[in-house]
Amino acid sequence: MTVEIRVPALGESVTEATVATWFKQPGDHVATDEMLCELETDKVTVEVPAPAAGTLKEIIAPEGTTVAVGAPLALMDEAGAESTAATPPPGGETAAAPLPSAPAAAAAAPASGTDASGRVDVLVPTLGESVTEATVATWFKQPGESVTADEMLCELETDKVSVEVPAPAPGTLAKILAPEGSSVTPGARLASIATGAAGAVAGTGTAAASVPSRPGRDVEDAPSARKAMAEAGLAPGSVRGTGRNGRVMKEDVQKAVAAAKAPSAAPAGSPAITAAPAPATPEDDAPREERVKMTRLRQTIARRLKEAQNTAAILTTYNEADMSAVMDIRNSYKELFQKKHGIKLGFMSFFVKACVHALKEVPDVNAEIDGNEIVYKNYVHMGVAVGTPSGLVVPVIRNADRKDFATIEKEIAALGRKAREGKLAMTDMQGGTFTISNGGVYGSLLSSPILNPPQSGILGMHKIQERPVAANGEVVIRPMMYLALSYDHRIVDGKGAVTFLVRVKEVLEDPRRLLMDL
Repeated sequence: MTVEIRVPALGESVTEATVATWFKQPGDHVATDEMLCELETDKVTVEVPAPAAGTLKEIIAPEGTTVAVGAPLALMDEAGAESTAATPPPGGETAAAPLPSAPAAAAAAPASGTDASGRVDVLVPTLGESVTEATVATWFKQPGESVTADEMLCELETDKVSVEVPAPAPGTLAKILAPEGSSVTPGARLASIATGAAGAVAGTGTAAASVPSRPGRDVEDAPSARKAMAEAGLAPGSVRGTGRNGRVMKEDVQKAVAAAKAPSAAPAGSPAITAAPAPATPEDDAPREERVKMTRLRQTIARRLKEAQNTAAILTTYNEADMSAVMDIRNSYKELFQKKHGIKLGFMSFFVKACVHALKEVPDVNAEIDGNEIVYKNYVHMGVAVGTPSGLVVPVIRNADRKDFATIEKEIAALGRKAREGKLAMTDMQGGTFTISNGGVYGSLLSSPILNPPQSGILGMHKIQERPVAANGEVVIRPMMYLALSYDHRIVDGKGAVTFLVRVKEVLEDPRRLLMDL
């Protein structure tokens, strides 16, 4: 029986969408509720699932087509219908093959299936809401190398996150269709994997030449490489990387370990453990300038920060806080806190709590402008800016106003770790209502942070430094921190901004105010 797939309801006031990506192609087997395609509207991205198991027969609305609610998207033949397998389709075309048995279906799990030559396509996965393009950053495998199911093949960079693409099936990497630096869209073919006998034949070939190392880059080693180095007892930096910009890959570590165990010296060109290169001399012919294309993340950072300056009326107000009380609490309870909750008590949870407290009194700082309207948020999704080798990202602690110190510290640690490893998901960085940026970890004494649009406020933390201050008519030495609040003057008045920052200062200098809601 043929089933028609139609555009679902898209939400209030949304009447049309654009077909962004087809995850399946005609002839592909689909399971019930498996995602068939993705639709983009001016507000959200909607995934369309299969209403039943069967085979995709025809795509009526290809990628890029604008469709209305209820319009037909595709046709599929429902599994179990005898007429589907017995009767050839119109036009003399060959009917789809019968559905495979359970073991065969398990082997055909890759997104685009296995063709007659025994090859499986590796496709670009869904990249997240509003992300339609990525750049191939690094290939972890080269043609001719064997791969296992779910082993990481390559890494894609988008303007927001990095995405690792796993192997859909075991075999041998037969061909790379999108080399490093290529721009790809969701659903596009990245490579093909030879499985079964074809994989065994392909595996006898020679792998492509390794990419030369380019030391001196501020890049992180691949997560799999870091794990392998830790297991082998190798220090970071002791293995020469062959990945993009000198990134150390898992195979580099494996070769280094094998070379260290070999009785003879490692062969020339092997990424073995080597001494640090000698410093450059004036006689070196190395170029004194180099042009490197900006990553998508860096391009997005540049564009969004410039848009914020061009759009919002950014103004910054400053204050300073005596951090003695917070430091005393941390010193008194840090061991007990860690023993009970399994996480260290840091400064950031105090600032999150202080900002939540101040936002309740000055809700304008937690609001945003949408056209001619002001949208007030009765919740706090706190963004925490994190610096990574790839650039600045702002993961979000959702409903921070409902969480205690321990939960906030655990989420900050988890999000920070994911950010440094390049594993943040789109959902980790969406929906923030206010942001905290800590330049103090880099030694900044004072700065004016830039808004993270469409938010209307951002708090800048800075270095804690002992300074002489006046207290009770005497000059004393106290650990002081400068605070900076940048705000959108279109929505936040000066009085509200100053009041917000004073409340943050008061809570930091006397955290007991949090208990009494003062």
